[in-house]
Amino acid sequence: MSLRAFHIVFVTVSTLLFVFLTVWAFAFAADRTAIITTLGAISAVCAVVMPVYGVCFYKKVRNIVL
Repeated sequence: MSLRAFHIVFVTVSTLLFVFLTVWAFAFAADRTAIITTLGAISAVCAVVMPVYGVCFYKKVRNIVL
């Protein structure tokens, strides 16, 4: 697996983790403390930013031939 493919897989897995943390923090957490709410909010922001970063990375390295 090339470094480019690994990077795309890593961004995808990270995005899924952030989505999971967001859903867990706001829907399934047993106690809604300030830390869990903050974790959910940060994860929600990262779940939006990571795919944007992934698209920018893909556009940048699409034309690189090794």
